[in-house]
Amino acid sequence: MRLPSLGLFVASALGLAACRDQADGGGGGSREQITAVGSSTVYPFTTLVAETFVANNPDAKAPVIESTGTGAGMKLFCAGVGAGHPDIEDASRRMKRGEYAACAANGVGPVMEVQVGIDGIAFAEAKGGPGMTLTPADLYRALAAAPLGRRNTARLWRDVNAALPATPIQVYGPPATSGTRDALAELILTRGCEATDPAAKALDPEAHRARCTRVREDGAYVDAGENDNLIVQKLAANPTAIGVFGYSYLEQNAASVNGVAIDGVRPTYATIAAGAYPGSRPLYLYVKIAHLRAVPGLATFLSLYAGAWGPQGPLVRRGLIAAPAAVRAKAAAVVADETPLDPATLPS
Repeated sequence: MRLPSLGLFVASALGLAACRDQADGGGGGSREQITAVGSSTVYPFTTLVAETFVANNPDAKAPVIESTGTGAGMKLFCAGVGAGHPDIEDASRRMKRGEYAACAANGVGPVMEVQVGIDGIAFAEAKGGPGMTLTPADLYRALAAAPLGRRNTARLWRDVNAALPATPIQVYGPPATSGTRDALAELILTRGCEATDPAAKALDPEAHRARCTRVREDGAYVDAGENDNLIVQKLAANPTAIGVFGYSYLEQNAASVNGVAIDGVRPTYATIAAGAYPGSRPLYLYVKIAHLRAVPGLATFLSLYAGAWGPQGPLVRRGLIAAPAAVRAKAAAVVADETPLDPATLPS
């Protein structure tokens, strides 16, 4: 069973009234629907679990799943506790300490951090494209706003590497609010920057961001929004362009796009699961513990998630890469025991 449009019902869901605020907060009445916001990469997996939840509980209201991007979703998730605020944040990176602090300041209380699997930020080109093979250094020189501290003037791929074709640099990718964009910065651009300019490692954080991970805004990198399927469509219309999105979208669109090798390694299930592909990254759910008893079915929903992320599970068939057995066991224990996240472990 496939739900017609899970993201369209958020306004009505948050306006539902009942006898009390089911999350015991100040948030706008009550509701009987599970709500999730966040990563476009995690969205299809949470959507699949929502479909299963409704199939198993036909009297339940359909969960409301919105693809807002990880960063924007964190702001919504951490804005408060109660029926007017989401229960779940889908994230393609870990929560940051500042985001946790915002949650705490807004009375959100303890949250669970659940790793649901692994993904890779995949670089792709259209079938019939130039057959690119890139390195993090190539991508840094092509996409950074100020490689080596100088304004980026490269227009062709050949300008950054003589072995590459003389085709325009045009990369369709996620916006700054996306966890995929954060992963591009941390996993690829930083690696390419520090390989090209070892002195960058000694820079203070702000200077490092300016030198290594600030993306150019002159048209070479095109912010294509949070709809990764739109990037796939743009690649079909522009066969010399490169797209950046989660691996699951590459797998789902294998008939129309090819993965681009990075450091000689193509994005595949096996290379990402093994950590051989440079863009490998974990995927997470963040869940408000205060909502577990208050929102009908939320605990059941999480149990369904834990039962679906194994190597033979339905989420892998949708494009998720299963985490190692020890990671899955730890995540399942977090769900079963409702273990709160220790904010001291979070990145700055």
